[in-house]
Amino acid sequence: MSKTIRVSEEFHELVRAHNQEGETMEETLRRLTRGPDPDVLAEVISGGDEREAATLRDAIERRRDRGRERRDGIRERFE
Repeated sequence: MSKTIRVSEEFHELVRAHNQEGETMEETLRRLTRGPDPDVLAEVISGGDEREAATLRDAIERRRDRGRERRDGIRERFE
């Protein structure tokens, strides 16, 4: 299943400018946002190892927290 998202022309051009040869827009966005690799997630989920899944969830949450802190710091510098 896929979803459609609306982005500004400028943002779309920015993402497209970072698109590597043979890469889908989703792959580009995942790389730019350091999003989780779908293959890794699928392996953990299908493997049924709850410890690995918990470790992955914790790592993702830590990365999100660092990203939020980084964005907040940048936002504060521009205010």
